[in-house]
Amino acid sequence: MTDTGKNRIWVLADDRAGNVNQAIGVAEAMACPFERIDIAYGISARLPNFVRRASLMGVAPRSRDRLHAPWPDLVIAAGRRTAPVARWIKKQSGGKSRLCQIMRPDGGEGDFDLIAVPAHDGVAPAKNVLTIPGAPHRISEARLVLEGNAWRQRFKDMPQPRIALIIGGSTKKTQFTAEMAREVTQMALHAAGQSGGSLLVTTSRRTGQANESLIADYLEQADIPFHLHGWNSTGENPYFGYLALADILIVTGDSVSMCCEACAAPGGVYIYAPDGIAAPRHCRLHQTLLDRGYARLLAYGEVAGKAQMPDQIEAFAHPSLQPARLVAQRCLALIGE
Repeated sequence: MTDTGKNRIWVLADDRAGNVNQAIGVAEAMACPFERIDIAYGISARLPNFVRRASLMGVAPRSRDRLHAPWPDLVIAAGRRTAPVARWIKKQSGGKSRLCQIMRPDGGEGDFDLIAVPAHDGVAPAKNVLTIPGAPHRISEARLVLEGNAWRQRFKDMPQPRIALIIGGSTKKTQFTAEMAREVTQMALHAAGQSGGSLLVTTSRRTGQANESLIADYLEQADIPFHLHGWNSTGENPYFGYLALADILIVTGDSVSMCCEACAAPGGVYIYAPDGIAAPRHCRLHQTLLDRGYARLLAYGEVAGKAQMPDQIEAFAHPSLQPARLVAQRCLALIGE
């Protein structure tokens, strides 16, 4: 990441990892040099954007020191709180800096040259709005090749098909229950047992210690080869190796980013989506991924009626979901590349 290229590109990176990954994913897909500008906030950042407008209100002094001329040709940002900062930069540049905002800016939409929103957000069409099938991420085909090479030897003794079980957890609006943890783990164990395969299991910060312990107990009790990387594991995180090497991926439907990253991988993707695990907008994402052939449902809730679970969990081919690339193409056009 640098600012020495022909076009100066800034990525505004706040304290939310999901936002940062989306913005950097777009910048990396552009294959142009870029500079990451970390944005720290004070309490005023909680104010609505119609109050903050095009300003640095709520931005910590140490971050303000990074924001000075020469101004960039393009600003890429994600999330509501970065939007006033991007608008302020454009104002300081005399309107020359182009703005790409990922997700709704919640104010000043006309100042943005490009607003990239996932289809499941249901944003009204507009000249500067680009609707994409999911959230941008950093999982490119090239990265998957590199990660596969890095992890292949370590997983060489894990029988195929390798089934990656990617487990999220509770959110502000939904609850990942012990029953859900038990059910999805048993489904994965059953699939591995039927196929003679193995499991690659990872949990997240939101899974919870009690659910992690429950999952680990089920894995230990089953006569199925497995590799488990818990949230508190101290070893190197194999998540990207799982994505690269799994023949089948089972992902819980509580996270937009997890579902979209899984759909970038080559393995067949199954979304575990029982009633109550996902917010309505997440359910709309699931339906988008199903309709476009990126994934299938493992457990069925309101998103697809009360259909039965598939008789067999199997590997299947699907396109690689690359929303960041769609946004990057529009960004390149904005700066004349």
